[in-house]
Amino acid sequence: MKIERGYSERYEQALRLAASAHRSQNRKAGDVPYITHPFHVSAILLRYGFSTDVAIAGLLHDVVEDQGVDLGEIEGRFGGRVAGFVAALSERKRDAHGVKRPWEVRKREALEHMRQGDTEVAAIKVADVLHNARSMAQDVRRDGPETWKRFNRGPESQLDYYRRILEVGRERLGGHPMVDELAEAVGDLARIVGLDRLPHT
Repeated sequence: MKIERGYSERYEQALRLAASAHRSQNRKAGDVPYITHPFHVSAILLRYGFSTDVAIAGLLHDVVEDQGVDLGEIEGRFGGRVAGFVAALSERKRDAHGVKRPWEVRKREALEHMRQGDTEVAAIKVADVLHNARSMAQDVRRDGPETWKRFNRGPESQLDYYRRILEVGRERLGGHPMVDELAEAVGDLARIVGLDRLPHT
């Protein structure tokens, strides 16, 4: 009987890269190291049985967008499949002139990448938003309305975006239990901020 090894050198290398890239970055809560987010995303994916490649992409999903790590480095170290997932998940925050692109445009593109990309891209995005929604709910419980000053948009826009992610997650992943967990997290957040009756637009 073949026994699966509990240790993956590739995963360890990805964790080191993510930790190094995000070393000076905190979460928007201010006092939480950013690396906790990609680690949770990756852990969620592993818990639901996704492959090591998908889990590695979960670890690295923000290093290009936020920290300027070159996709070529990711491809060279972890392969084209991982690099492709990361590319699909990376928002282009600035235009060719260095001007910050509108939040709404970037989120529309993210939804389109979920629809058009591999199902693994949709899975990573669902895990990403699942952790963000849980973290946001915790922040609102602790800090109340002050929480929203740290974000680009207020609760109505954030919830609308999360609900759209949930909708596309259902389209791409069907009745996967991770999507059910996201639905629960988004519902919890909506109740905490008093927007559980907000109509979907």
